[in-house]
Amino acid sequence: MLRLIGILLTVLFAIATAIVTWPQFFHLEQTFPITQIVASRGVLVLAYGAILLLALLLLFARPLRGFAASIAVVALLGGGASAAILALRGVDMTQALPQKSSSSVRVLAWNTAGEAVSADEIATTIVAQQADIVALPETTEAVGEDIALKLRDAGHPMWVHHVQYRPEITKGPDSWQTTVLISPALGDYSVIPSSADGSSNTSSVPSAVVMPVDGEGPTVVAVHTVAPRQDEMAGWSEDLRWVADQCPAGRNVILAGDFNATLDHMGALGTAGGDLGACRDAASRSGSGAVGTWPTSVPALVGAPIDHVMATAQWRASGSAVLPAGPGGSDHRALITQLERATS
Repeated sequence: MLRLIGILLTVLFAIATAIVTWPQFFHLEQTFPITQIVASRGVLVLAYGAILLLALLLLFARPLRGFAASIAVVALLGGGASAAILALRGVDMTQALPQKSSSSVRVLAWNTAGEAVSADEIATTIVAQQADIVALPETTEAVGEDIALKLRDAGHPMWVHHVQYRPEITKGPDSWQTTVLISPALGDYSVIPSSADGSSNTSSVPSAVVMPVDGEGPTVVAVHTVAPRQDEMAGWSEDLRWVADQCPAGRNVILAGDFNATLDHMGALGTAGGDLGACRDAASRSGSGAVGTWPTSVPALVGAPIDHVMATAQWRASGSAVLPAGPGGSDHRALITQLERATS
């Protein structure tokens, strides 16, 4: 009887390991609680390491030796697979970008958690990183304007664009606002009407679609999807599909912001070689795609990489870095990437 129970437990453990290692194969990457479990592969590696250690200790108990050996093998395979995926996506934490050229575009994505990060700190980071496009979910319009004034004084001017849900509520949560800053060097931009009035947007927190007035240059989408809490799973899935639809093949698009999703969650949403729609994740193509941006309370390699910069085939990622958490109180780390115009 004990042997049968051991076999059953080993089979169940192997099935669970297969699901969390490759949830896309089972079409479970957007299913509670698999979504939450696979958000941090660093945690999975640690968990499998602990199970492996426990199984090795159980090898000393003769009646449990066969069961322990089977569990150890599954844990080794599961932890090794997640570690390999982390390595392929990139664990570079050097925070070094290549030299910026006249044609390079640097994109900064940072969920600032409202007023948890000061305008001074945001402006200082933008100048230090030489950012040309800045997506700031949960940053209010007033803070965005303050940042722009500080950037102007620092010789780094940027235009401010903004989207807000339910503006008639004067003291609504900061998560109802998203601010975008764009360098004048990229041209004049404007938020499209359907993004501003919410008729085509993410569900309960806003994204901002900003297009060039003259029709040239990339469309910029500052992304903010709802978090995949148990009662928000349907809205979260719809948000990701909406973001994917903003990035069709043949368009010139840059996405940046808080996606509340890792690449695992986007498995069924890529088209034309993209990770989300036709957009390709910049960090995973430049060595830091597995470095966690959330939460700042845990080491970056254990966190979840849910903040992204993505772009269509008109752009090539030449570098990326997850910046260390600053003195501000945001629970997200900032992500900076450098994009180069792709040559045909």
